[in-house]
Amino acid sequence: MLHKKYEEELKKYNELIARKNVKSDFYNGIYDRYEYPVLTREHIPLTWRYDLNPETNPYFMERLGVNAVFNAGAIELNGKYYLVARIEGNDRKSFFGVAESDNGVDGFKFWDYPILLDDTCPEETNVYDMRLTKHEDGYIYGVFCSESKDKTVNDLSAAVAAAGIVRTKDLKHWERLDNLVTLNSPQQRNVCLHPEFVNGKYAFYTRPMDDFIDTGSGGGIGFGLCDDITHAVIDEERMTSLRKYHTITEAKNGAGATPIKTDKGWIHIAHGVRNTAAGLRYVIYAFATSLEDPGKVIAEPSGFLIAPREWERVGDVSNVVFTNGAIANEAGEVYIYYAASDTRLHVATTTIDKLKDFVFNTPADPGRSVECVAQRCDLIKKNLEFLANEK
Repeated sequence: MLHKKYEEELKKYNELIARKNVKSDFYNGIYDRYEYPVLTREHIPLTWRYDLNPETNPYFMERLGVNAVFNAGAIELNGKYYLVARIEGNDRKSFFGVAESDNGVDGFKFWDYPILLDDTCPEETNVYDMRLTKHEDGYIYGVFCSESKDKTVNDLSAAVAAAGIVRTKDLKHWERLDNLVTLNSPQQRNVCLHPEFVNGKYAFYTRPMDDFIDTGSGGGIGFGLCDDITHAVIDEERMTSLRKYHTITEAKNGAGATPIKTDKGWIHIAHGVRNTAAGLRYVIYAFATSLEDPGKVIAEPSGFLIAPREWERVGDVSNVVFTNGAIANEAGEVYIYYAASDTRLHVATTTIDKLKDFVFNTPADPGRSVECVAQRCDLIKKNLEFLANEK
């Protein structure tokens, strides 16, 4: 006989899955926010957390708890929306689980089992933040952070980050490939695969790092090509979106969702980081690269696209929004999945047309306060003249 608490918890779980999401009253003309997160730790099935047998779990204790559900890769297949979310257990180890929805804004439900990757890297301790790319070669690729202990120093917090690669055709059967090798960068994180061949080669957006935390000499988001995805080696990385002093990318930046192809260029939704007195602040920004040369930036609007607001600022790592997944469907709608404070996952919705307008028509950052004020004064003057003419 099932424990009576199981029925109570199952009722709460089912009500959460069935809850409809609604747009918030936030407005900026670029995208819509929603009242509720699309995934939280409460979305994790009870069968993943509890031993349901009263004989071995008489107090109905949570045996394998989950602390957070956040940074998710995203993809649409056959009209359904899928998230490969980062799930962090109470033991701090992260793993991946597939959640499915009919409409992309609510009703996300995890499949029966999480993803069990092939154990091909004995030194690997943790995996997280998978970016999903539907590639023109016919595979869906997942590129994620593969973390290992740094044994070269006597520091328990020291780690080594590499880009792990898997591929699948159904999100159920995953083939583990060799980790990405970048000859000029000691570590890699926030790596994303471009969805098309470039000059007949696989193209990656990288983030060169000197060590696990600091980018050091890493100048921003890199771009590199390789011949063989099964043994991916990048000989040379060139920079795309650069880190800049006194901007949202001053401390570091990194690729987010797989770039979205438009008639004007590839739109990238990335993250930028700056230091504050309260610690690192993560925001999401956008830029575009050329259709002919996906490594060449052709537009980069000033400032952030999404920043943490209100209760989004609260969580395990406060004052953070982060994305590694977005979906652009055939109707021209765009779903940006972003995590808040490394704790829960939200969605913002927009359209291809709005994103193009934002990226290509929003002024670039001129770099200095006096020039930024002049830029704003020009906008005010234009608006006052327009209003006067409308009277």
